[in-house]
Amino acid sequence: MYGLCDCNNFYASCERVFNPSLEGVPVVVLSNNDGCIIARSQEAKALGLQMGQPYYQVKALVELHHIQVFSTNFPLYGDMSARVMNLLKEAVPGIEIYSIDEAFLDFSGMDMDMVRTIGERIPKHIRRSTGIPVSLGIAPTKTLAKVASKLCKKYPKLNGCCVMYRPEDVEKVLRKFPVGDIWGIGRRYAKMLNQAGIMTAWQFCEAPESWIQKQMGIVGVRTWKELHGEPCIELEHIAPLKKQICTSRSFPKEVYELRELKSHIARFASMCASKLRAQKCVAHSVTIFILTNRHKPDQPMHYDSRLITFDVATDSTLEIVKHVLRSLSALYKEGYGYKKAGVVLGEIVRNTEVQGNLFDQIDRAKHNRLMKAWDQINMRNGRDTLVLAAQGPAPFKVNQSFLSKRYTTSWEDILKVKV
Repeated sequence: MYGLCDCNNFYASCERVFNPSLEGVPVVVLSNNDGCIIARSQEAKALGLQMGQPYYQVKALVELHHIQVFSTNFPLYGDMSARVMNLLKEAVPGIEIYSIDEAFLDFSGMDMDMVRTIGERIPKHIRRSTGIPVSLGIAPTKTLAKVASKLCKKYPKLNGCCVMYRPEDVEKVLRKFPVGDIWGIGRRYAKMLNQAGIMTAWQFCEAPESWIQKQMGIVGVRTWKELHGEPCIELEHIAPLKKQICTSRSFPKEVYELRELKSHIARFASMCASKLRAQKCVAHSVTIFILTNRHKPDQPMHYDSRLITFDVATDSTLEIVKHVLRSLSALYKEGYGYKKAGVVLGEIVRNTEVQGNLFDQIDRAKHNRLMKAWDQINMRNGRDTLVLAAQGPAPFKVNQSFLSKRYTTSWEDILKVKV
């Protein structure tokens, strides 16, 4: 049996933990620079606010309904996520962390009575220990567990846990479950299935396997089998390596100077390289991109990107930054106001799988020692204690007009209790 534990409206719930007056009040969380809505409470969803909607478009609605707005507080959200995941690790034999607010659970080796007992205990324990409400779906496959988890959100009487394993119960649920809400079926496939007359998950199950394979390939067949109760997606106890590592930002205001743009790109590349070394990997390529503000059609528009391939896969900040800055100079156009830029490391492999080059002129051993010392200094003294001169004196300031305190990660912001 598999479980899927999903934190309800996670970012909004994190804000409510430390501000109980927000209970029952519509809450939204904004993206970097307070640009778009990236999280909504149930009350905000009921008012019609959409994911990805620009904040400036809903300001009037926010004021009318007294919606509480927050800037993203990733230190707080990341710490609260770690607390939830640690509690899940203590409750079951194994977990697969799927995202910041979701994890698959392994209930193998347990009889159904024990599964139900532990399953019903988990949401209560997490709520009591962290203040975060969760929905736990338990079923024979990961796809069905996802379905069961969504039922918890829809029916509060389930008290945060839905155990769904009997064939008659599964059929009853799938007959009403929209095919577009099935895990693994995106918008394109949902549209195609609807056009074929398949509107529900049960109609999808009743379709011939051969037709599913013809229309959707092996991925569709795997989903089809999972809905029939046949496990096809195993639990990944060890997180897979990232195939790409990206760092990108929208700037608070347009950047016109090449020198300032270089500072941002160097910082993004350095952050990517640090993440790369953290998972003990190297990259064969790096892509950089820059673009102007698409919301200002009266201004000159420019978007460009460039792929750089390394002769020898690397994790060296020095080497990666050197190449991206050289390419940036070729991409940059004077007189254009750039609103966003980013760096993407690709073709990532483990650092034990590096193919050397006879004509390589870089002292790899020296770079490895330097990067190891670099990471140790930054880990011991705080991020950005040691940076490249090309990164400039400090990162650019982002717009965070609605930022809450870092209650769990900063001594200055810790809650004060008066007695």
